[in-house]
Amino acid sequence: MTILRSALFNLLFFGWTTLCCFALLPALLLPHRVTMAWIFVWLRGVHWLEKTILGIDYRVVGRENLPDGACIVAAKHQSAWETLKLHLLLPDPAIVLKSELLKVPVWGKYLLKTGMIPVDRGAGSRAIRAMIDHAKVRVAEGRPIAIFPQGTRTAPGTWRPYRIGVGALYEGLSVPVVPMALNSGVFWGRRAFRKRPGTITVEFLPPIPPGLPREEMMRRLEDELETASERLSVAAGGPPTPRPAGATATV
Repeated sequence: MTILRSALFNLLFFGWTTLCCFALLPALLLPHRVTMAWIFVWLRGVHWLEKTILGIDYRVVGRENLPDGACIVAAKHQSAWETLKLHLLLPDPAIVLKSELLKVPVWGKYLLKTGMIPVDRGAGSRAIRAMIDHAKVRVAEGRPIAIFPQGTRTAPGTWRPYRIGVGALYEGLSVPVVPMALNSGVFWGRRAFRKRPGTITVEFLPPIPPGLPREEMMRRLEDELETASERLSVAAGGPPTPRPAGATATV
């Protein structure tokens, strides 16, 4: 039954997404807030499909830990699910994403219009400087910056080091970092066709204040975010995550 539900969801998801991409094209000519209002129509439709067909819902813990105004939200990344939820969880976030996504026909236009932060992962230090420059503009607008500190999807039970990007943003922006733990990978596996019904938990942890040495912030972020995400994943039936001896974040 889960296979049939997953197949039906994929069919309707891609159909709904294609319809919205072309039907909402006029929104690209309108102000940012109008464009976002139309994008929310798509996002809420996707959530309705998840809940109705897959039996996947979500709950949020710790919203009070999100500060007013700009901050960096360092989100655990276990599946594609959270990429579809950041705009429902955060107030108009600017998401750090790989620049190749801007080349996706039609969809890339929406990413540009909504002020996302592209990163050319092959450009080295130039990419870091460009990312910080883009992020400063979004912070000046009062928007939260969302970033996946491990840089890619990491399944529950798998350890992967944290990358330099979140530390560079922390130093360059002087705003708090809010760790965002979750257990989405237990229900919506990394590159998995079959989705498992259940309730995904997203938990915002207490913010890490600005002004700490980068190394200290990175160690604290990794420890708090990995510990919380493992706790949520194990509670949902996922595996624990063994860490290599002496493993530390890349700073």
